[in-house]
Parts: sequence; C-alpha cells; structure tokens
Amino acid sequence: MMKKTKKFVAFLMASTMVFSMAACGTSKSDSATTDATANDSATETTDATKDAAETSADGKTVITFSWWGGDSRHEATIAAVDKFMELNPDIEVQTSFGAWDGWEEKMATSFATSTASDVTQINWNWITSFSSDGSAFADLNQYSSIIDLTQFDQSKLDLCTVADKLQAIPVSMTGRIFYWNKTTFEKAGISVPTSLEELKKAGETFKTVLGDEYYPLVVGEYDRMVLMVYYLESVYGKPWVENGELQYTAEEVQTGLEFIQSLEDDHVIPSVETVTGDGADSIDKNPKWMGGVYAGIFEWDSSATKMQSALTEGQEFVVGDYFKDMGDYQGGFSKVSLGFAISESAKNKEACAKLINFLLNEEEGIKLMASERGIPLSKTGLQVCTDNNLLNATVAEANSKVLAWTQFSLDPTFEDAKLKNNPDGIYYDVMQGLSYGDYDLAAAATALIEGVNGVLGN
Repeated sequence: MMKKTKKFVAFLMASTMVFSMAACGTSKSDSATTDATANDSATETTDATKDAAETSADGKTVITFSWWGGDSRHEATIAAVDKFMELNPDIEVQTSFGAWDGWEEKMATSFATSTASDVTQINWNWITSFSSDGSAFADLNQYSSIIDLTQFDQSKLDLCTVADKLQAIPVSMTGRIFYWNKTTFEKAGISVPTSLEELKKAGETFKTVLGDEYYPLVVGEYDRMVLMVYYLESVYGKPWVENGELQYTAEEVQTGLEFIQSLEDDHVIPSVETVTGDGADSIDKNPKWMGGVYAGIFEWDSSATKMQSALTEGQEFVVGDYFKDMGDYQGGFSKVSLGFAISESAKNKEACAKLINFLLNEEEGIKLMASERGIPLSKTGLQVCTDNNLLNATVAEANSKVLAWTQFSLDPTFEDAKLKNNPDGIYYDVMQGLSYGDYDLAAAATALIEGVNGVLGN
C-alpha cells in the first residue's frame, strides 16, 4: 500500500510537470508529439489494411515495415525506405514507427494475431518469446539468393537461429556502458569517474558542491537490474543465467541488491520516486538529463546518439570506462542489439527480403542508415560506413569498448516481458519495492529469484 501511495503522489507530480512543460514546450517536443501521433495513425492504418493491400491501385507490390527508435533513427530509416522505393518502383513500402515505450506490448498483440508488419525490426529476445517454434517469423535461409548472408559471421547468424530457422538478420551487437556529461562533472570540480570508488565519491561532491538535486548517475528500474548483473558478474565471475538455470544464490543476489541500494544511499543515483516525479517517459526525455542535473547513464552503446542529442547546447557527452574495481572479473554482457525479420504471414516475402538486403548490404541503403542501429555487423555495411566516415564516433568508441571488455553473453530470457515490462515486470516490482522501502534486501532477493525462476520454468 505504501508503494502505491507514493507512486500516486509521484504520478501527480509528474502530471503537473508534464502540464507545465506543455505550456512552455519547445519545437523539439512539439515535433516529437507530432511524430508520435502520426506513428499511431500509421500503425493503425497499416494493420487494418495489411491483408487488403497486397498490391496498390497502380499495381505495385505493397509491403509493410515497422520499427521503434528515436527521431534520428526514424529520419534515417524513412530516407532509406524512400531510396529503396525509388530504385524499386514496383514495390511500395508502408511504414509505421514510434518510441520504445509501449511498443513491445503492441508488437506482442500483432504477433499473436498474425497482423504484424511484413518486415519488422525485432528485439533479439522476441525470437524466443514469440517464435520459439518458428511460427511467427520466416526462415531467412530460404531467401539467401536475395539476402547476402555471407556478409555476416555464422556465429552471429546462429544467435538468431531458433527451431532450425534463421528468424532474423542481426544488425549489430551491443552492450551497456557508462556515458558521462563531462560539463557537469567539470562544474562540480571533478573528472568523470573511472572507478566505482570515484563514482561513489562523486555522489557526495555533487550533493555538497552542486546541490541535492544533482546526481552523477541516473538509472531506471531496468537499468538497475542490468547494472546489478554487471556488478555480480564482476564479483563472482559467472553468468546470470546459463543453460536455463539461475547461477546465483539468494545470498549472492542480496549482495547485488545491496550494491544498488548503496548507490542510492550514497547520493550516486536518485530514488525511483524522484525519477518518477520528474514526469518523463524515458531518461532522454527527462529535463534533468537534458540540462545536466543528472550527469551519467548506463546505456546500450547503440543508444548513444539518442542520449547525446537530447542534451541542451554546450554540454560535452563522453563515453566512460568499465570499472576495474567492481571485482576480479570483467563483468557485463553483450547481445544482438536488434534484427530484421520477415513475418511468416507476409504475402510478398521476396520483396521483404529485397528491402532487408538493401538496408544492410547495399551501398545506397548503408549510407543512409549509417550507425543508427549500432555498428553494422554486415561486412560490406561496416566497410562502406568506415570508408565514408559515416560511423558516429561516440557509438563506435562505445561499441569497441563493450566488445573488448564484456566476457558474458545475455540469456534471451533476461528480457522476457514478464521480467522487464514497465510497470508490471518483476524487475520493476523488485527495484521499486527496494527503493520505496517496501522490500528489505532479503524480500527483494526472494521476489527476484522467484520471478526469474518462474520465467525459466524452474
């Protein structure tokens, strides 16, 4: 009851803040609102007309394509789709796109009802979540005469092979790493942290020099879970889940949760209640991140552009380092960032395959897509981007650090909707309960272990 009461108060604070922001909104937020409205309309239209619009009035083959992301990804992808249609005048591509918030739930419904877009940008775990039997996505091996699979290392294709079907083409590999707003740290009179010890000292410095509302790091509930696993893997040197089994004892999980709570206690990260009260759907939309009040994040390397572009003018965004004093091991994991899949229900799979190959393996598409979905796994894609200086320098630096450091792979169940969905997932329940004081460490560890084992079927 206490958590619900506090969350309601935070919701009222958020509502007030959102209203205030709307009253004095910028052109950037207005654009985002317009995009969201347009995207919702596009999605509804695409889903409603999918079966009826296999060919357009002028005889073109019609395919649908959906993805999520930030504004820069939307712009790049739309430009690439337009170029594809220019080069393939017999194919019409209808697009739908939006932000991540709520997107997975929408896609889950579309997969369950066979109304998903023909070509879909998918999260890696969607293969096992929605198509463990191979029913949702087509086997792309059957379209190897169109999609040049030789551009991808077989080990990466294997990560997307489930039920003996290549169910997606992996676009990039990704992992979590620290990013810092160097300008705010300079304002506090210190350098960006290169160790856990320095990060904890920064919490006190921010509080005394800049004020109570300033924090060197901000992490949401899911971010806390990823950061905790990074810490545990650094301390104990074993993956979170392996062969369908949780590898950590209740005592070890409690140690990880204690680490997260210590960051809040030491003024390194704001409480969940504080972040909720900021009134933003995501950290990149949070005014405190935009203005440098929150000066650090622990994010996917492929999200660097979105987080950097959200900052107000005059702030320096830099890639951080992994903390060697976390433990004796190199904790943290990498995974397939995302992939492109063809729905099994698609009527024109050859046209879909042409679009995917264009976006990933053909020069015109590669140049327009660049590194909006991370550093390309396609050999040609990487070469074209490198030769034409198209890689975002920040993303490239972050990705190279991730792949050089991380020693563990991510089990796809880690991102199961029952665990990571907001607000009903286990991660959210546990991290909110701990932050609000509704769970002590032992109760939080028990709830997390039971939730994970439930998803694993143990």
